[in-house]
Amino acid sequence: MDRHSGGAAGGLSAGGLWQGVPQQVLPEAGSVSEGEEESHTHYIAIQRNSRYYRSMRLRSREKRKTTREANVGHAAGSLKNDEPVKEPLTTEVLSQKGSAPPVNVDMRALEELWIRSSVHCYPFVQHNLLYCLLGLLYQEYRDKSTRQEIETRRLQDSQTDPEEDSASEETPSETEAASTTESKAAPQISLLRNSTSRFNLWQDLPEIRSSGVLSILQPDEIKLQEAMFELVTSEASYYKSLNLLVSHFMENERLKKILHQSEAHILFSNVLDVMAVSERFLLDLEQRVEENIVISDVCDIVYQHTVNHFSVYITYVSNQTYQERAYKQLLQDKPAFREVISQLELDPKCKGLSFSSFLILPFQRITRLKLLVQNILKKVEEKSERETTALDAHKELETVVKACNEGVRKMSRTEQMISIQKKLEFKIKSVPIISHSRWLLKQGELQQMNGPKTSRTLRTKKLFREIYLFLFNDLLVICRQIPGDKYQVFDSAPRGLLRVEELEDQGQSLANVFILRLLENADDREVSYMLKASSQSEMKRWMISLAPNRRTKFVSFTSRLVDCPQIQCVHPYVAQEPDELSLELADVLNILDKTDDGWIFGERLHDQERGWFPSSMGEEILNPKIRAQNLKECFRVHKSDDSQRRKLGSRNRQ
Repeated sequence: MDRHSGGAAGGLSAGGLWQGVPQQVLPEAGSVSEGEEESHTHYIAIQRNSRYYRSMRLRSREKRKTTREANVGHAAGSLKNDEPVKEPLTTEVLSQKGSAPPVNVDMRALEELWIRSSVHCYPFVQHNLLYCLLGLLYQEYRDKSTRQEIETRRLQDSQTDPEEDSASEETPSETEAASTTESKAAPQISLLRNSTSRFNLWQDLPEIRSSGVLSILQPDEIKLQEAMFELVTSEASYYKSLNLLVSHFMENERLKKILHQSEAHILFSNVLDVMAVSERFLLDLEQRVEENIVISDVCDIVYQHTVNHFSVYITYVSNQTYQERAYKQLLQDKPAFREVISQLELDPKCKGLSFSSFLILPFQRITRLKLLVQNILKKVEEKSERETTALDAHKELETVVKACNEGVRKMSRTEQMISIQKKLEFKIKSVPIISHSRWLLKQGELQQMNGPKTSRTLRTKKLFREIYLFLFNDLLVICRQIPGDKYQVFDSAPRGLLRVEELEDQGQSLANVFILRLLENADDREVSYMLKASSQSEMKRWMISLAPNRRTKFVSFTSRLVDCPQIQCVHPYVAQEPDELSLELADVLNILDKTDDGWIFGERLHDQERGWFPSSMGEEILNPKIRAQNLKECFRVHKSDDSQRRKLGSRNRQ
């Protein structure tokens, strides 16, 4: 896909905004009289292919070469005598990969250098200036972003006045930035705010403030600019953290001596390839930002890199199971490794973050990148070229994310199936358990009730007998536990031939009891089991897992026209069982079912993954307008997927 060459949207003419900072928006040709020309200060646009631009680049290169030789000698002399470097910070210092500005750097001078580099378009300067000005590691950046998204959605949800539709219908996002006139009503998100930088949003950049462009652009276009700008700045923050993982941990000499080559390979995998891809991606993004102070698009760049380079993420993430196991084993077996890692984590560079938080960066980033593109997609004008580009980028990213998830699951599922196979002993005809297309959905103990349902027989607990269920995606195996951590299989059935029925409240003895019907069991006959769970949530979790197409308490997500209850995640949650759903901060989910003992069965909007999670992990979204807006955005993001599903469905019917 070709890069967009157009300028800003929102009614601006093609020549309305030029490269060059500081600059003022120039009126159209012929609109200024001769008498008025003296009262206006104009700056001529610097065209990238102009003779002036090429001569400036040549002179600057020669000047940098001379300056570099002088600065190297000065810095060496100062360091030799333990004296601080007093010369102003130069672009050569910043151009060294992975370097950070010294403590005594004048940040005002650094910001001025940012502006000067924008005028002359030095890509390597922009890359390193953004790298230095962005003081946050990706873990911090991501946490601030999601926390602010939660607060923004809370603010929107509290605005229940139907007349305030301009406030209540705002799209929730991680880069929600109000225009200049709207900033009084809602707080701006300051993702980049830290002790060393005053750059918060795209509209806070000095060149943007001085250009006058904010008075021309529509509020929706400003929000779109913020969304695209965050994708760029978050990539810079991500690259910063990756660089620290490599330079501080991977290349540590003490760690190299402790780790065997194979151990280091499992622990760090192909992180060097991932970092190289991130650097190339970041440079292309920043080059696009340099082309015009109003960013034309970034999703075309995302698309190109996803298609051509992002396969390295699949390799890295697929190794996650072995990586986690190797790390735990090293901590347990090698005290020297544990000691070195602890010392490295205490370094101020890490800002209190653990080594493991750096190892999972690539998986977090590829998932987050998809959400950032979704955020852009929600803000671009409908039926526009930018919407098409964003949809294409999102589709490719979703393919990579699914491949990453499948890679992780495949590794863990294979080992899990082998382990289960070893524990099963068949009293009936043996069923092959291990299969490439089979995985475990849920396992656990239930109580089977025997005998007639009469008041006399219900008085004794002997009517309940413990059984153990292994539910796979295509098969149910019913067992009884026997000594030696073994399970004796006495019945089985295909998952598609299972039916469940909840019993009405018939007293304490029948609380949390349901009927499981096998339409065709191992003996080719229909049988029923009356099963009792330990709690209401456990009963409902088994019923939904056994019969996934069963209607839940609330309207299913497949009929999305009804106002389904929604919840946003305010605490991260890691799934403990196969039927549970891991949650990230600011995830929004439709509530499909809930229990009285504090569990929710939900479907996440951005990827339509379903699962159970504790209700304490989230806050319900009460404003119906916000819920409707969330669904509308979900339809828009996934409309290409929905159309594809409809095409496949029509082909299957034919």
